[in-house]
Amino acid sequence: MIVMNDDRPATIESTRAFEGRVFTVRIDRVRYSDGAEHRVDVVEHGPSVAIVATPSHRQLVLVRQYRQAAGTALWELPAGAANPGEDALEGAARELREETGFRAARLQCIGSLFATPGFCDEEMHFVHASELSEGATEFDEDERIETGVFTLERAWRLVAEGAVRDMKTVLALYWMEGVRGELRSEFGR
Repeated sequence: MIVMNDDRPATIESTRAFEGRVFTVRIDRVRYSDGAEHRVDVVEHGPSVAIVATPSHRQLVLVRQYRQAAGTALWELPAGAANPGEDALEGAARELREETGFRAARLQCIGSLFATPGFCDEEMHFVHASELSEGATEFDEDERIETGVFTLERAWRLVAEGAVRDMKTVLALYWMEGVRGELRSEFGR
């Protein structure tokens, strides 16, 4: 039996604690209907896009870059923050081009999920990019990216070897193994 608790607390105070280039941190004071008050730290990130780029049915484009927070270089889906006013398809096309040089003749939204809703408001939009053509990359100043095209089997070996360790990429691999439907419909059952 599933017990749903939709008791949304009232925000009685909200204070900005940090403002950085990529995210902001705020401290909320909330009050529940039973009168209990709690502090909640929230990372405000804004929407992002993750691109499942497939040159062929069982191939996947991954990018490798050093991740300071993880302390290592990782293979991942091409991904990034959406620009203000940019929809998921526009952001996916831009990020794919910038990070890999690939252009997609076909882009399809496959779902949107909160990355880490326990403390962050980032909603990640997953986009399938297909019918790819190669082109030049347009790295941001702080990006040092290696691009690779992997078979699905090799990508799973990268997971087993620890070279792929982020959730969005592993989720994309499961999506590729599955029915390739919308993510939200698969998780909403």
